[in-house]
Amino acid sequence: MRIAVVGAGGVGGYFGARLAAAGHEVTFVARGRHLEAIRERGLLVRSPLGDLKVPAASVVATIAELEPADVVLVAVKLWDTEDVAAQLGDVVDEGTRVISLQNGVRKDAVLRRHLPTRAVWGGACYISAVIEEPGIVSHRGAMQKVVFGPYDDMDTPRARDFLDACVSAGIEAELSSDIERVIWEKFVFLVGLSATTTAVRQPIGVVRSDVHCRELLRDVMAEAVQVGRAAGVSLDPKFADERLAFCDTLPAAMTSSMHNDLMQGNRLELPWLSGSVVTLGREFGIATPRNQTIADVLAPYELGRPDPDR
Repeated sequence: MRIAVVGAGGVGGYFGARLAAAGHEVTFVARGRHLEAIRERGLLVRSPLGDLKVPAASVVATIAELEPADVVLVAVKLWDTEDVAAQLGDVVDEGTRVISLQNGVRKDAVLRRHLPTRAVWGGACYISAVIEEPGIVSHRGAMQKVVFGPYDDMDTPRARDFLDACVSAGIEAELSSDIERVIWEKFVFLVGLSATTTAVRQPIGVVRSDVHCRELLRDVMAEAVQVGRAAGVSLDPKFADERLAFCDTLPAAMTSSMHNDLMQGNRLELPWLSGSVVTLGREFGIATPRNQTIADVLAPYELGRPDPDR
Protein backbone atom coordinates (compact mmCIF):
# COMPACT_ATOMS: atom_id res chain seq x y z
CA MET A 1 0.00 0.00 0.00
CA ARG A 2 0.99 3.64 -0.43
CA ILE A 3 0.99 5.19 3.04
CA ALA A 4 1.74 8.75 4.16
CA VAL A 5 2.56 9.48 7.80
CA VAL A 6 2.06 13.09 8.86
CA GLY A 7 4.17 13.43 11.99
CA ALA A 8 7.23 11.20 12.36
CA GLY A 9 7.39 11.34 16.15
CA GLY A 10 7.00 8.43 18.53
CA VAL A 11 3.64 7.20 17.24
CA GLY A 12 3.97 8.01 13.54
CA GLY A 13 7.63 7.06 13.41
CA TYR A 14 7.06 3.66 14.98
CA PHE A 15 3.99 2.52 13.03
CA GLY A 16 5.27 4.02 9.77
CA ALA A 17 8.60 2.25 10.16
CA ARG A 18 6.87 -1.07 10.79
CA LEU A 19 4.81 -0.66 7.62
CA ALA A 20 7.86 0.38 5.60
CA ALA A 21 9.85 -2.64 6.83
CA ALA A 22 7.04 -4.88 5.57
CA GLY A 23 7.50 -3.53 2.06
CA HIS A 24 4.79 -0.87 1.92
CA GLU A 25 5.56 2.47 0.26
CA VAL A 26 5.70 4.84 3.24
CA THR A 27 6.47 8.57 3.15
CA PHE A 28 6.90 10.59 6.35
CA VAL A 29 6.29 14.30 6.84
CA ALA A 30 8.69 15.66 9.46
CA ARG A 31 10.15 19.00 10.44
CA GLY A 32 12.95 20.73 12.29
CA ARG A 33 15.99 18.87 13.60
CA HIS A 34 14.14 15.56 13.32
CA LEU A 35 13.65 16.14 9.58
CA GLU A 36 17.30 17.09 9.11
CA ALA A 37 18.51 14.00 10.97
CA ILE A 38 16.27 11.66 8.97
CA ARG A 39 17.47 13.23 5.72
CA GLU A 40 21.07 12.65 6.78
CA ARG A 41 20.89 9.20 8.37
CA GLY A 42 17.38 7.82 7.90
CA LEU A 43 14.92 7.09 10.70
CA LEU A 44 16.00 4.58 13.34
CA VAL A 45 13.38 2.98 15.57
CA ARG A 46 14.69 1.20 18.66
CA SER A 47 12.22 -1.38 19.93
CA PRO A 48 12.17 -4.44 22.20
CA LEU A 49 10.46 -6.14 19.25
CA GLY A 50 13.40 -5.45 16.96
CA ASP A 51 15.06 -2.30 15.66
CA LEU A 52 13.98 -0.78 12.34
CA LYS A 53 15.75 1.55 9.91
CA VAL A 54 13.92 3.65 7.33
CA PRO A 55 15.97 5.22 4.50
CA ALA A 56 16.52 8.96 4.26
CA ALA A 57 14.62 9.20 0.98
CA SER A 58 11.34 8.38 2.72
CA VAL A 59 10.87 11.81 4.32
CA VAL A 60 9.54 15.15 3.04
CA ALA A 61 9.22 18.53 4.71
CA THR A 62 5.66 19.46 3.73
CA ILE A 63 2.31 17.82 3.07
CA ALA A 64 2.28 19.42 -0.38
CA GLU A 65 5.24 17.20 -1.36
CA LEU A 66 3.30 13.97 -0.73
CA GLU A 67 2.48 11.69 -3.63
CA PRO A 68 -1.04 10.19 -3.84
CA ALA A 69 -1.58 7.72 -1.00
CA ASP A 70 -4.07 4.99 -0.13
CA VAL A 71 -3.93 5.81 3.59
CA VAL A 72 -2.74 8.89 5.46
CA LEU A 73 -1.89 8.44 9.16
CA VAL A 74 -2.10 11.67 11.16
CA ALA A 75 0.15 11.62 14.22
CA VAL A 76 0.84 15.27 15.05
CA LYS A 77 0.08 17.04 18.31
CA LEU A 78 -3.58 17.99 18.62
CA TRP A 79 -3.00 21.74 18.29
CA ASP A 80 -1.66 21.15 14.77
CA THR A 81 -4.74 19.24 13.58
CA GLU A 82 -6.57 22.18 12.01
CA ASP A 83 -3.54 23.26 9.99
CA VAL A 84 -2.76 19.69 8.88
CA ALA A 85 -6.38 19.06 7.91
CA ALA A 86 -6.46 22.22 5.77
CA GLN A 87 -3.27 21.16 3.95
CA LEU A 88 -4.51 17.60 3.44
CA GLY A 89 -7.52 19.02 1.61
CA ASP A 90 -5.21 19.70 -1.35
CA VAL A 91 -3.64 16.22 -1.52
CA VAL A 92 -6.41 13.80 -0.47
CA ASP A 93 -8.17 12.41 -3.52
CA GLU A 94 -11.26 10.23 -3.86
CA GLY A 95 -9.34 7.03 -3.09
CA THR A 96 -7.48 8.30 -0.02
CA ARG A 97 -8.53 7.47 3.54
CA VAL A 98 -7.25 9.44 6.54
CA ILE A 99 -6.81 7.91 10.01
CA SER A 100 -5.92 10.05 12.99
CA LEU A 101 -3.89 8.21 15.66
CA GLN A 102 -4.03 11.27 17.91
CA ASN A 103 -5.55 11.56 21.35
CA GLY A 104 -8.84 13.30 21.98
CA VAL A 105 -12.40 12.99 20.70
CA ARG A 106 -12.69 16.11 18.52
CA LYS A 107 -9.93 15.26 16.03
CA ASP A 108 -12.14 13.63 13.39
CA ALA A 109 -14.60 16.52 13.46
CA VAL A 110 -11.69 18.85 12.69
CA LEU A 111 -10.57 16.63 9.80
CA ARG A 112 -14.10 16.53 8.38
CA ARG A 113 -14.20 20.32 8.18
CA HIS A 114 -11.60 20.12 5.43
CA LEU A 115 -11.98 16.62 3.98
CA PRO A 116 -14.85 14.58 2.53
CA THR A 117 -16.69 12.84 5.36
CA ARG A 118 -16.14 9.41 3.84
CA ALA A 119 -12.39 9.99 3.63
CA VAL A 120 -12.07 10.13 7.43
CA TRP A 121 -11.82 6.87 9.38
CA GLY A 122 -11.68 6.72 13.15
CA GLY A 123 -8.56 5.46 14.87
CA ALA A 124 -6.87 4.89 18.21
CA CYS A 125 -3.44 3.57 19.09
CA TYR A 126 -1.86 2.11 22.20
CA ILE A 127 1.89 2.53 22.47
CA SER A 128 4.62 4.26 24.45
CA ALA A 129 7.12 5.72 21.98
CA VAL A 130 9.05 8.99 21.91
CA ILE A 131 11.70 10.81 19.92
CA GLU A 132 14.84 9.84 21.83
CA GLU A 133 16.90 12.29 19.79
CA PRO A 134 16.54 13.72 16.28
CA GLY A 135 16.31 10.82 13.84
CA ILE A 136 15.76 8.19 16.54
CA VAL A 137 12.43 6.93 17.93
CA SER A 138 12.40 4.80 21.08
CA HIS A 139 9.60 2.25 21.60
CA ARG A 140 9.16 1.53 25.31
CA GLY A 141 7.63 -1.81 26.23
CA ALA A 142 6.02 -4.42 24.01
CA MET A 143 2.58 -2.80 23.60
CA GLN A 144 1.92 -1.56 20.05
CA LYS A 145 -1.66 -1.71 18.84
CA VAL A 146 -3.85 0.15 16.36
CA VAL A 147 -7.65 0.01 16.32
CA PHE A 148 -9.45 1.72 13.45
CA GLY A 149 -12.64 1.61 11.45
CA PRO A 150 -14.66 3.52 8.86
CA TYR A 151 -17.74 5.48 9.87
CA ASP A 152 -19.29 4.31 6.59
CA ASP A 153 -19.93 0.54 6.41
CA MET A 154 -19.47 0.66 2.64
CA ASP A 155 -15.76 1.25 3.28
CA THR A 156 -15.25 -1.96 5.27
CA PRO A 157 -13.64 -3.96 2.42
CA ARG A 158 -11.12 -1.14 1.87
CA ALA A 159 -10.48 -1.04 5.63
CA ARG A 160 -9.70 -4.76 5.62
CA ASP A 161 -6.91 -4.07 3.13
CA PHE A 162 -5.23 -1.72 5.58
CA LEU A 163 -5.81 -4.21 8.40
CA ASP A 164 -3.94 -6.81 6.33
CA ALA A 165 -1.14 -4.31 5.77
CA CYS A 166 -0.79 -3.72 9.51
CA VAL A 167 -0.84 -7.42 10.35
CA SER A 168 1.75 -8.14 7.66
CA ALA A 169 3.96 -5.52 9.34
CA GLY A 170 3.75 -7.20 12.73
CA ILE A 171 1.45 -4.55 14.17
CA GLU A 172 -1.29 -5.73 16.50
CA ALA A 173 -4.31 -4.33 14.71
CA GLU A 174 -8.08 -4.51 14.99
CA LEU A 175 -10.89 -3.36 12.72
CA SER A 176 -13.76 -1.98 14.82
CA SER A 177 -17.41 -1.65 13.85
CA ASP A 178 -17.93 0.89 16.66
CA ILE A 179 -14.81 3.01 16.42
CA GLU A 180 -16.40 6.05 18.09
CA ARG A 181 -16.89 4.04 21.29
CA VAL A 182 -13.28 2.80 21.09
CA ILE A 183 -11.99 6.38 20.76
CA TRP A 184 -14.06 7.50 23.74
CA GLU A 185 -12.96 4.55 25.88
CA LYS A 186 -9.34 5.47 25.29
CA PHE A 187 -10.19 9.13 25.93
CA VAL A 188 -11.77 8.39 29.33
CA PHE A 189 -8.66 6.57 30.53
CA LEU A 190 -6.24 9.05 29.00
CA VAL A 191 -8.03 12.03 30.54
CA GLY A 192 -7.80 10.39 33.95
CA LEU A 193 -4.16 9.39 33.65
CA SER A 194 -3.06 12.71 32.13
CA ALA A 195 -5.05 14.93 34.47
CA THR A 196 -3.92 13.30 37.70
CA THR A 197 -0.29 12.48 36.96
CA THR A 198 0.24 15.98 35.57
CA ALA A 199 -1.59 17.91 38.29
CA VAL A 200 -0.02 15.84 41.10
CA ARG A 201 3.37 15.70 39.33
CA GLN A 202 3.66 12.02 40.27
CA PRO A 203 3.33 8.63 38.52
CA ILE A 204 0.18 6.53 38.66
CA GLY A 205 1.47 4.48 41.61
CA VAL A 206 1.39 7.54 43.86
CA VAL A 207 -1.95 8.74 42.49
CA ARG A 208 -3.80 5.43 42.97
CA SER A 209 -2.32 4.85 46.45
CA ASP A 210 -3.47 8.13 47.97
CA VAL A 211 -7.15 8.07 48.95
CA HIS A 212 -7.77 11.67 47.83
CA CYS A 213 -5.91 11.39 44.53
CA ARG A 214 -7.58 8.05 43.81
CA GLU A 215 -10.99 9.65 44.22
CA LEU A 216 -9.90 12.49 41.93
CA LEU A 217 -8.79 9.98 39.29
CA ARG A 218 -12.10 8.16 39.43
CA ASP A 219 -14.16 11.38 39.33
CA VAL A 220 -12.24 12.83 36.37
CA MET A 221 -12.93 9.66 34.37
CA ALA A 222 -16.57 9.46 35.52
CA GLU A 223 -17.21 12.99 34.24
CA ALA A 224 -15.77 12.01 30.86
CA VAL A 225 -18.07 8.97 30.77
CA GLN A 226 -21.11 11.13 31.56
CA VAL A 227 -20.23 13.57 28.79
CA GLY A 228 -19.65 10.77 26.30
CA ARG A 229 -22.99 9.15 27.09
CA ALA A 230 -24.69 12.53 26.72
CA ALA A 231 -23.06 12.75 23.27
CA GLY A 232 -24.70 9.47 22.33
CA VAL A 233 -21.68 7.18 22.68
CA SER A 234 -22.43 3.68 23.97
CA LEU A 235 -20.21 3.82 27.05
CA ASP A 236 -20.94 1.52 29.99
CA PRO A 237 -22.14 3.67 32.95
CA LYS A 238 -19.61 1.81 35.15
CA PHE A 239 -16.72 2.26 32.73
CA ALA A 240 -14.87 4.72 35.02
CA ASP A 241 -14.81 2.11 37.80
CA GLU A 242 -13.51 -0.48 35.33
CA ARG A 243 -10.73 1.86 34.26
CA LEU A 244 -9.88 2.61 37.88
CA ALA A 245 -9.40 -1.11 38.45
CA PHE A 246 -7.27 -1.21 35.29
CA CYS A 247 -5.08 1.58 36.71
CA ASP A 248 -4.26 -0.75 39.60
CA THR A 249 -2.60 -3.13 37.12
CA LEU A 250 -0.32 -0.50 35.55
CA PRO A 251 3.39 -0.20 36.41
CA ALA A 252 3.68 2.09 39.42
CA ALA A 253 6.19 4.33 37.62
CA MET A 254 3.91 4.97 34.62
CA THR A 255 3.06 8.61 33.93
CA SER A 256 1.54 10.22 30.84
CA SER A 257 2.76 12.17 27.83
CA MET A 258 1.20 15.33 29.25
CA HIS A 259 3.06 14.82 32.54
CA ASN A 260 6.29 14.41 30.56
CA ASP A 261 5.55 17.55 28.55
CA LEU A 262 4.96 19.51 31.76
CA MET A 263 8.24 18.31 33.27
CA GLN A 264 10.11 19.29 30.08
CA GLY A 265 8.46 22.70 29.86
CA ASN A 266 6.64 21.83 26.64
CA ARG A 267 3.19 22.83 25.45
CA LEU A 268 0.34 20.70 26.84
CA GLU A 269 -2.61 19.02 25.08
CA LEU A 270 -4.75 20.18 28.01
CA PRO A 271 -7.52 21.87 25.94
CA TRP A 272 -8.14 18.60 24.09
CA LEU A 273 -8.20 16.40 27.21
CA SER A 274 -9.72 17.77 30.44
CA GLY A 275 -10.50 20.94 28.51
CA SER A 276 -12.60 18.94 26.06
CA VAL A 277 -14.54 17.32 28.89
CA VAL A 278 -15.35 20.78 30.24
CA THR A 279 -16.30 22.21 26.84
CA LEU A 280 -18.49 19.26 25.87
CA GLY A 281 -19.98 19.19 29.36
CA ARG A 282 -21.21 22.75 28.91
CA GLU A 283 -22.61 21.82 25.50
CA PHE A 284 -24.62 18.91 26.93
CA GLY A 285 -25.46 20.42 30.30
CA ILE A 286 -23.20 18.06 32.30
CA ALA A 287 -21.35 19.38 35.35
CA THR A 288 -17.60 18.68 35.16
CA PRO A 289 -16.10 20.31 38.28
CA ARG A 290 -13.15 17.95 38.62
CA ASN A 291 -11.96 18.43 35.05
CA GLN A 292 -12.59 22.17 35.37
CA THR A 293 -10.25 22.25 38.37
CA ILE A 294 -7.59 20.33 36.45
CA ALA A 295 -7.93 22.72 33.50
CA ASP A 296 -7.66 25.73 35.83
CA VAL A 297 -4.66 24.43 37.79
CA LEU A 298 -2.69 23.56 34.66
CA ALA A 299 -3.74 26.61 32.61
CA PRO A 300 -0.49 28.57 33.29
CA TYR A 301 1.50 25.69 31.75
CA GLU A 302 -0.65 25.19 28.65
CA LEU A 303 1.79 26.93 26.30
CA GLY A 304 4.89 25.68 28.08
CA ARG A 305 6.80 26.57 31.23
CA PRO A 306 5.56 30.00 32.40
CA ASP A 307 7.90 32.92 32.90
CA PRO A 308 7.90 33.74 36.65
CA ASP A 309 9.05 37.29 35.94
CA ARG A 310 6.26 38.09 33.48
